[in-house]
Amino acid sequence: MVLLTRFLLFPNKTTRRFPAGNKRHSFIDQVRIYARGGGGGQGHPKFGGIGGKGGDVYVQASTGITLKNVKSSKRDQRYIAGPGDNSKARILQGGKGRDVVIKVPPGVCVTDDNNRLLGDLNNVGEKVLVARGGEGGYEKNLWNGAKGSRGSFKLILKLIADVGFVGFPNAGKSTLLKAVSRTEPKIADYPFTTIRPQVGVVEYADKRQISMADLPGLIEGSHQNMGMGHRFLRHVERTKLLLFVIDIHGFQLSPRHAYRNAYQTINILNKELELYKSELVEKPAILALNKVDVEGADKLLQETLELIQDKSLHSLTEKDTEENEEHRLPISFEDIIPISAKHGEGLDRLKSRVREVIDEHYEKERTIQDLEVEMGRRKNIGVV
Repeated sequence: MVLLTRFLLFPNKTTRRFPAGNKRHSFIDQVRIYARGGGGGQGHPKFGGIGGKGGDVYVQASTGITLKNVKSSKRDQRYIAGPGDNSKARILQGGKGRDVVIKVPPGVCVTDDNNRLLGDLNNVGEKVLVARGGEGGYEKNLWNGAKGSRGSFKLILKLIADVGFVGFPNAGKSTLLKAVSRTEPKIADYPFTTIRPQVGVVEYADKRQISMADLPGLIEGSHQNMGMGHRFLRHVERTKLLLFVIDIHGFQLSPRHAYRNAYQTINILNKELELYKSELVEKPAILALNKVDVEGADKLLQETLELIQDKSLHSLTEKDTEENEEHRLPISFEDIIPISAKHGEGLDRLKSRVREVIDEHYEKERTIQDLEVEMGRRKNIGVV
């Protein structure tokens, strides 16, 4: 209707169109590549010379790189290592073929076409071999160099951040990130404003820094890859703390979708995380009940807190309860904090608790690791 009115009022105006195939949003978090190791060089049977090994193809975590760079650096993302040198009368040992190193950002996991994990590259410098070069020719292979291994692989980025925001679209996550960190996410009053992950850094008075990731909003069915589905959920996996950002007034994606109150929203998000990967609901979590500055929030806040305290499911729809009760592993929140991201209410307490919870769980993990190391030491020396 809007477009029709525009043409009627301005018949000579042309609309701006994006070229065919042009993507308005260029964030890339998955790339498929083809890699082939170099073939081994030929041996020299007369003098017993050994051909050089073919080059290998590696994927390595590096700084200053994105998956967009990988996608644009090679036509069809094909990476082929160099062949090994042939053995010669004057140089019996053939030289090794040239290796190829594909540089990716930290946080990338590498899988083969069967989704078998080959490696997680969390830290700069870590690398994984994806295609091995062939052996050089020698007596046992009749002096014929072998072909290198080959295959297609997926490079999947999972953001590394201390805190991951979890919430339905338009819950105020972008506004909250802007309020507590040094970043300027795009913000508007409609769902799905965040179309790419935004990472901000919260800096405390003692210069301690904690990174927070505002991720594209979930919808019901995300665990089945509906909406942004798995693209969202895989970014949550590496965070240390989940920060649920819930509109205290509830959520309705559109007039065609059911309205969900704040408590129902929490339960649905809980379900989506659990059905995608049950370990996610065991992560430390804080609940931020947002938009408490809006009229009517006090009553809704009290009702929501009572429901959470009772751990009741009666506010879920009958259909939700019947279908999903067997899957429920309720998240236990470390704290529940009413906030107004727009006006700053409750944000100092929120930032303080985020730091405390992260530090508490880090200490617990370190204690457990120390105990495991000590138990292993005692076992090795025969002490029970």
